[in-house]
Amino acid sequence: MVYTRRECLAAATGLGAAGLTAGCLGGGGGGTEDCSIEDEATVSDLPRPTLGPDDAAVTVAAFEDFACPHCATYSLEVLPDIRSEYVDSGVVRYEHYDFPIPVDERWSWQAASAARGVQDETDDETFFEYAHALFENQDDFSPELITDRANDVGAPGCAVQGDALNETYRPVVEADRQAGIDGGVQGTPTVFVAGRSVQPTYDAIAGAIEAER
Repeated sequence: MVYTRRECLAAATGLGAAGLTAGCLGGGGGGTEDCSIEDEATVSDLPRPTLGPDDAAVTVAAFEDFACPHCATYSLEVLPDIRSEYVDSGVVRYEHYDFPIPVDERWSWQAASAARGVQDETDDETFFEYAHALFENQDDFSPELITDRANDVGAPGCAVQGDALNETYRPVVEADRQAGIDGGVQGTPTVFVAGRSVQPTYDAIAGAIEAER
């Protein structure tokens, strides 16, 4: 049986949650009028969001910053075609990595944490749906937007708002960022096909996939 992060934390109440968390980043009880946001423990372990079969012939890995306008262009205009042509047909396993440059000192981190909260509460498919909605509304980031878009995809909006304001998943996001740094990522979006960096355009990614399959 698979448990969400919140179910695990609830089970650990009164018993200690050292194995699940690593410190706290406080939201200070703020939040929107409809949500009461309390401090919560951070999460240090969550798989990267993926699409496609584990045994796909080719792996595509993308490093993105939710506040980066070039990432929005990539996610909204390039990724849907890659999914349609290669992921849905089972040729590609697609992996998302968070890489806050940060373009925005607040939202590069908080939007990423919100999206990982959606993943933890639901599944990877819903994470990508929510990420798409965030990129569509990149110029309007706010606690209300974070909450409303989470509700739209079937995730608990107030809980996800708390994940954003507390930066609950910052250790997970930081681990992705370090993996990018170790791999030579210097900006976003950066896309690797079978471990090789390619331009974040459909033609470049598709060409690299075809060369590997």
